[in-house]
Amino acid sequence: MHVWLINSSEAVPTDPGNVRLRRMGLLADALVERGHDVLWWTSTFLHSLKRHRCPESTRVKVRDRYHVQMLHAPAYRRNMSLARIRNHRVLGRQFARRCREEPRPDVVLCSFPTLELSAEAVRYGREHGVPVVLDIRDLWPDIFLDYVPRWARPLARLALQPMFVAARRACAGATAITGHAPAFVDWGLATGRRRRTPLDRHFPYGYAPFVPDEKTAALAEQFWQERQLSSHPETLVVCFIGQIGHQFDLAGVIEASRRLRGRRRVQFVLCGVGMRLEALRRLAADCAQDVLLPGWVDAPQIWWLLRRADLALAPYVARPDFEASLPNKAIEYLSGGLPILTSLGRGTLLDLLSEHDCGLSYAGDPGKLAGTIESLADDPERRRRMADNARQLFEDRFTARKVYAEMAAHLEQIAPKKGTGAYIGAYS
Repeated sequence: MHVWLINSSEAVPTDPGNVRLRRMGLLADALVERGHDVLWWTSTFLHSLKRHRCPESTRVKVRDRYHVQMLHAPAYRRNMSLARIRNHRVLGRQFARRCREEPRPDVVLCSFPTLELSAEAVRYGREHGVPVVLDIRDLWPDIFLDYVPRWARPLARLALQPMFVAARRACAGATAITGHAPAFVDWGLATGRRRRTPLDRHFPYGYAPFVPDEKTAALAEQFWQERQLSSHPETLVVCFIGQIGHQFDLAGVIEASRRLRGRRRVQFVLCGVGMRLEALRRLAADCAQDVLLPGWVDAPQIWWLLRRADLALAPYVARPDFEASLPNKAIEYLSGGLPILTSLGRGTLLDLLSEHDCGLSYAGDPGKLAGTIESLADDPERRRRMADNARQLFEDRFTARKVYAEMAAHLEQIAPKKGTGAYIGAYS
């Protein structure tokens, strides 16, 4: 079968350096391994690093039966900005024009958001009799209301009405709704005002641990030595890997570090780039030995850090979408056998950690975070037990080979059977 994948925000295999493939890249690999042809539609603009991959629309070959089509779109610096909205609109127009020049696929899977690409994918599918699956990643535009004072939300909802309409039409017109957690599938069904069918189901994020060769591992070790990552066995290392932005309360982590100073040997390693990185560096200026802010790190460096760390942080701001989510970074931590400390006081992630005894909540309280770390520092046996539970949970439920083989099989089920012309789905 010929599959189109649409996602404009993830790294693609041809990006330079040691690329960490995520949901779309790992699914593409699973599809190719099962003998299918894959065309991945993305942007020339690399979302994570805020720079262009190439100056114009370009198609690149990953390997036989697997290509990436990059569509040119303007740059943006901030995730919440008019420039990003413009980027998405240009991408939608580019896709609408170019997709009709391609041989018709058997099935399309499109990440939601962006709204524009989702809307155009659904429109294409209905025009050409091609089933389209929307994979819900973020609850746009609902989550935008969380950034507005409560009293102003009716006005904000009115201003965002075109986006609400676009989301409803896309979800209503899709053949199937998937998502990385049950609540995200539920949201897509409710937004589209549609009934659930057997084709609407969730697939968690899967993760494929990176294992470097000896030379690459040595370079990663050198990287951390130069940044003074502690190798002292009595120092507890607590790591975070993600965007340094509004979605995480890292200021609370800095405050916890201050409270632990002089009480326990704890080093926080907060990896990533984003709009709040420089502000965080200023805030942590008095914690230079206890808080490392190395910026962007690649796959081998993450591999080394996960091997050295004792605990991992999921310091999400308490919002309904985060409480409903089972985030990719948590799966990454579990792959390294790291107990997870989360700021969330309820929700999907905390339920999972509690059920399998591989993490704890500090409910967004820096004092409680410091106390929890202190308690775990004094109880290595409990840390070991939680680490073993984390590894076992990952192997049982979240390996990329398991998750994306199941997702690929689901797309095979949705695609029309060869020679029948049948369009399988609730909204054919």
